[in-house]
Amino acid sequence: MSELHTGGCHCGRLRYQFSGPLRDIAHCHCSICRRVSGGLVTTWITLPARAFKWLEGTPARYDSSSSCARYFCGNCGAQLALITHLSPESIDVTIASLDHPELAPAERHIWTDNRLPWLHLDEHLPGESQERL
Repeated sequence: MSELHTGGCHCGRLRYQFSGPLRDIAHCHCSICRRVSGGLVTTWITLPARAFKWLEGTPARYDSSSSCARYFCGNCGAQLALITHLSPESIDVTIASLDHPELAPAERHIWTDNRLPWLHLDEHLPGESQERL
């Protein structure tokens, strides 16, 4: 039996679920994630798109680059997922939007060349200057 995980936005208009283990989780330091979230990092889990489904609501979409579409709540603004055209068979989901984010610790850092120099977070984790696909 596969693990089932659920999550959603702050106001509750959007809900999702996905099946599978909580792995391939990374702290993203790219400037785009900072700008769209207003946070210093965004932590993502990457999973097969076929394992993910929206349960309630229809997310708003924002194309943050020529290769990336981000999905968020049009009411409360919570950022929930992204799909990159560079890896269309997968979807990234924000760990902070999970119902139980405490079960999903990060395994690595990505886009470390964009890391803010004064931010010290999980220094023991490996880092990648970009993201491996």
